[in-house]
Amino acid sequence: MTFWRRLVPVLLICPSLGLAASREIVELQRDVALLQEQLRTLQRSQDEKLSAIQVLVQQALDASNKANTSVALLQSNLQQSIKEQQKSVVAPVVDVGAKIDQMTTDFQSLRESVADISSQVGKLQQQMVDIGNAVRTIQTPAAPPPGTASGPTPGMAGNVPPVPAETLYQNAMRDRSGGKDDLAVQEFSDYLKYYGNTDLAPNAQFYVGEIHLRQGNFDDALREFDMVLEKYPDNNKTADALYMKGRTLVQMGKRTQGKQEFCELVKRFPSSDLASKARSQVKALGLTCGPATPARSRKRS
Repeated sequence: MTFWRRLVPVLLICPSLGLAASREIVELQRDVALLQEQLRTLQRSQDEKLSAIQVLVQQALDASNKANTSVALLQSNLQQSIKEQQKSVVAPVVDVGAKIDQMTTDFQSLRESVADISSQVGKLQQQMVDIGNAVRTIQTPAAPPPGTASGPTPGMAGNVPPVPAETLYQNAMRDRSGGKDDLAVQEFSDYLKYYGNTDLAPNAQFYVGEIHLRQGNFDDALREFDMVLEKYPDNNKTADALYMKGRTLVQMGKRTQGKQEFCELVKRFPSSDLASKARSQVKALGLTCGPATPARSRKRS
């Protein structure tokens, strides 16, 4: 209003200026109206876009809520499934653990029972040996009266044997297998004493040497193996005696002499299993076989 108040005096004073100003005002009003229309159009466009954005945001919120609900439901179902699986698995595992514990207890009891039985069997065996010794003592004939001719039984070395040859040999073999080395040596020695000319005498001689070797009595073992080779030439234990004599010499640190026994075995029994073992022994020593003198013609090393 102030503008128009100021403009009227000017128009009255200057009519020509007023007419020109009127046209500019009209144009200005038209421009203002155009700007207002553009503003209204822009406002409507922004309102529409804002409404669309609000709709999208609401839809996103709804989708998020639905997703959260689905995840919560899935998590609940998963937890329930895990609980059910735990129930179905834990119970059998507990049962298996209990069964294993029971089996362990039963096995321990079984071991103790076997140990008790073994102990009782050992005692029974010892009692049987004692009884056998007593029977041998009872069965030993009394000394002949003075002046009565008495001589050794053919095939026996002097005294009358306490038990038959087969029984004595079987007792010695049983004690050898049962780990009663000292008793087995005594029984084999008795066999050699009373039945030194039988077919099983070389075996008894060999087993005495084998037991001495197992006990670490190398000199005694070497002597017994030499007895097999020298006293009983060309018997069924010759190859075994050569092989074990070679092993005894090697363990005594006499590698070269041991090699000679192995090579003699290979020379005399090339197709035997012991010959293959003898070759392996020589190879392990880093040596080779050369000409060897027959073992039965050599003295004990």
